[in-house]
Amino acid sequence: MKFEITDDLARRAKIPHDIFLTNLIGNHILWFVASLGLVSSYWQPLAMVPVVSLGLLIYTLKRASMSRQRDNWFVMVHWQIAAERSRFFIYMLLAVLTVSLLGWIGYTFLGMKKVAVMAMIGGVGLLPIMVTVLVLILMESDALHHAALHKVSKRMAEKFPYPADMVVLEDEEQVAAQPAEIKS
Repeated sequence: MKFEITDDLARRAKIPHDIFLTNLIGNHILWFVASLGLVSSYWQPLAMVPVVSLGLLIYTLKRASMSRQRDNWFVMVHWQIAAERSRFFIYMLLAVLTVSLLGWIGYTFLGMKKVAVMAMIGGVGLLPIMVTVLVLILMESDALHHAALHKVSKRMAEKFPYPADMVVLEDEEQVAAQPAEIKS
């Protein structure tokens, strides 16, 4: 659904998506890969990845909570979109930590081979998180584009009903129902 809003509101609605994409691309991909090259000499840059990520995810969740009381509806909805995805990403990170903990327990107490533990952590823990990061980057890029176009998905508009004074410019269902010659 497309709404009539100011460009300033659209710019403010892009902020949560920018933060989330910075975490995913800048932190989890670029910084992580760059720090892997230094890990044999310096472990601290690699340790910054989860610290920065957790900080940005917690900030997004807190700010989304505050957004419900203080922001315009359109901006608030975009914060809620970023918060939903942040929660999902936190759950995925917790799953990786759980798999890693189980691998450590298996190696330390159950006599599992190091190669088997590494394969378990890589295949069951890291591979799904890499796929998740890529999918979330695509989803957040789309949400960022929707914020710039003054759009909100129908699902989010139903979950967070828009105020009566919001002007709806177009509804996707109405546009799809129109004959092809009228759609121009």
